[in-house]
Amino acid sequence: MLLWFVIFYLMISIAIGLYAATRVHNARDYIVAGRSLSFPFVLAMVFATWFGAETVLGISATFLDQGLRGLISDPLGAALCLVLFGLIFARPLYRMNLLTLGDFFRVRYNRRTELILSLCIVVSYLGWLGAQMMALGLVFNVLTDGLISMQQGIVIGAAVVLVYTLFGGMWSVALTTFVQMIVIVLGLLYVTWLAGDMAGGFGVVLERAAADGKLAWLPTLDPIDMLSWIAALVTMMLGSIPQQDVFQRVNSSRSERVAVWGTTLGGAGYFFFAAVPLFLAYSAHLIDPDMVRRLMAEDTQLILPTLVMTHMPFVAQVVFFGALLSVIMSTASGTLLAPSVTFSENVLKGFWQDMSDRQLLLATRATVGVFAILVTLYAVTSDATIHQMVQSAYRVTLAGAFVPLAAGLFWQRANNLGALLAMILGLGTWLLLELFGTAGIVQPQIYGLAAAALGMLVGGLVGPRNPHWPQAGHHHAAAATHHIPSR
Repeated sequence: MLLWFVIFYLMISIAIGLYAATRVHNARDYIVAGRSLSFPFVLAMVFATWFGAETVLGISATFLDQGLRGLISDPLGAALCLVLFGLIFARPLYRMNLLTLGDFFRVRYNRRTELILSLCIVVSYLGWLGAQMMALGLVFNVLTDGLISMQQGIVIGAAVVLVYTLFGGMWSVALTTFVQMIVIVLGLLYVTWLAGDMAGGFGVVLERAAADGKLAWLPTLDPIDMLSWIAALVTMMLGSIPQQDVFQRVNSSRSERVAVWGTTLGGAGYFFFAAVPLFLAYSAHLIDPDMVRRLMAEDTQLILPTLVMTHMPFVAQVVFFGALLSVIMSTASGTLLAPSVTFSENVLKGFWQDMSDRQLLLATRATVGVFAILVTLYAVTSDATIHQMVQSAYRVTLAGAFVPLAAGLFWQRANNLGALLAMILGLGTWLLLELFGTAGIVQPQIYGLAAAALGMLVGGLVGPRNPHWPQAGHHHAAAATHHIPSR
């Protein structure tokens, strides 16, 4: 019976997504929903940016093991990324009226920068989207009591997400996410209320968590500990800013005001609501410590699903798994669309100069299908956990793309030479340390970020200013750009 409820919910999601496809008439509709989304839709989409499998199944288990100190990158770093993007980056980028971040790198620098950084952005999504597909497989495996294997569940889940994303693009992402966010908030709050009551009350759960040291999150005064804490925060906070899914949600807004505040408040909402899975996880520890101890040794991703299946009534099971599927699908759909759009607009279109709008739309849809297949194969064959897949997702963009984006927006002397040096030094340093370096307190991508900043500084001071960007860094110059400049 529970499985049939889930199947019914999946069919509703597909129907909403296919209905949204009727609003797609050109590539701009498909990629940024015609820049017509109102505040509630943008808020819901931004909230769903990272409220996915990692938040519900990944960081909740990390919280049981390491407490809040293990969650500096997510949700703290992830939420700060969205708030910073809304307050600092959203306004100038929205005014430029571009389709992708890759377009910004071409307009601000050149085709070479666009191509390299667009490929970096595409690659960074492999682990994140793979984690969502793996979580879908896990849900189907749990719901059928092992009748559907993890691998088969991954394929089924990927097919569902592909269907409505393929046809509706950003319109499908917007409408399905809006409905799914309602299910997520109401569903998880209901299950949390039940779990808290079973654990002895909300006050008891919080008191026990504090006494267990789980609520301590600040670093000690030890310099090494502080450096490690800052490195974990910076990787997610800054490395996630040059991401197409975040930019695409902002750029789909109907106005600049919606873009700024929808993103900012969506990030704040994500931070506070991410506490719900943490409360659920510690409640599980109090309700059934033996079960939690066993799954911590076997598969931490199963703690919350097992708690719901073994200790909660049927209605709560329906609500939880409906919310969990909403969490995963809302993140997966946007995460599938973002790299596909980047590849078609900034890689394929660069080699096919006279591509028409219709051809771009067809190429983007084809790329969505191909990327879905590749990620599904990766998720099916990978032995990594959801948490492990997500961990490496934003290292490449932190080392390679953040400095060219930030400097390009806010430093007048940022130029082609600076962008080239930033990419070579940032990505080169990160890769060398990642492949041949020894484990240390500071992770390789932080050295890559510092090297990229040095490269941009040297290039900007030594090289000539870009002739096609005479007022670089001035927001009014960006505001005057109402079309996508040609290659």
